[in-house]
Amino acid sequence: MESNHRQSYWRANTTLIRNLLIVWALVSLVLGILLVEPLNYLSLGGLPLGFWMAQQGSILVFVVLIFIYAVQMDKLDRKIKDAGTR
Repeated sequence: MESNHRQSYWRANTTLIRNLLIVWALVSLVLGILLVEPLNYLSLGGLPLGFWMAQQGSILVFVVLIFIYAVQMDKLDRKIKDAGTR
């Protein structure tokens, strides 16, 4: 039975990591590189939005994703721990 808990834990962990990396890649690649020119028509704090996303936005998204990962892994750890004590 413990083997099932390990498999479900690692499946959930790798799925979470994959999804967060996809979000980060989309934000940094698409918004920070591919869509810079269209985003530059908008401004954020007096700077073109495309420039801001390339310089600061993808880094801030990465930091937010780290916190999301920590919270979600805490929930997963508690869930697996509770399931293992039953």
